Amino acid sequence: MNDFPHGSPAGPADPADPADERVAERLVPVWLEEAARYDAGAAERAGRDWKQGRLSSEAARELADWVTARVTDTGFNEDEGPAPDGPAHISVADKAAVHRWLAARGYDV
Repeated sequence: MNDFPHGSPAGPADPADPADERVAERLVPVWLEEAARYDAGAAERAGRDWKQGRLSSEAARELADWVTARVTDTGFNEDEGPAPDGPAHISVADKAAVHRWLAARGYDV
């Protein structure tokens, strides 16, 4: 497991931008809530890790995939989908921020 505390860089990566940290803090709880509907045990473990300031490598990859899949600002019209009907607005910039935040902690996303 490749765990790093919130706010601390891992390896040679630059420290995460505080704005990226705020985006992660806004979106991780939404991800955990959705994940709990599909795999309650994994979501519970990830939630415990998150509260302790870390994520497993697997959870980090799942978060990166989730935020990519949930981007609300797609440029599609309503006939082309996807619809922005999720519990949180997630922009392309938010996706990039979460990916940078994970990378700053040494996760390969």
